[in-house]
Amino acid sequence: QVQLVESGGGLVQAGGSLRLSCAASGRTFSRYAMGWLRQAPGKEREFVATINWSGGSTYYADSVKGRFTISRDYAKNTVYLQMTSLKPEDTAVYYCAVRASRIYSGASRDYDYWGQGTQVTVSS
Repeated sequence: QVQLVESGGGLVQAGGSLRLSCAASGRTFSRYAMGWLRQAPGKEREFVATINWSGGSTYYADSVKGRFTISRDYAKNTVYLQMTSLKPEDTAVYYCAVRASRIYSGASRDYDYWGQGTQVTVSS
C-alpha cells in the first residue's frame, strides 16, 4: 500500500510561485512513476505533470509547459511540483498520484494511488 500526503498549496497572486510537495510512504516509491493532476470546480480531473521511476524523463500538459517543473527526491521519498508564473486558470485542487509502473502516463485513469489533494488558488 502506498500513502501520499500533499502540502504547499495556498493563495497566491497571478504571476507568483508555489512549490507543492508530496511525501510518499512505502519502499516502492523509487520503483514507480509519479504524477501531479488537478481538478478545478465543475471540471474533470486533468493531467498536469509526470516523472518516470528514475527521474530521467518528465512530461507536461501543454497548459503548464515552461512554467511548472516536476522533480523527485529519493532520499526523502518526495515528489515536488514547482509552479511559476501562475495564472488564475491554474486554480484547482492539486493531487499527487502514483502509477504502479516505471513508465509515466499523461492519463489520469492510469494512476493507482492518490493523495488527498491540496488547494491552489491564484487571484487576478
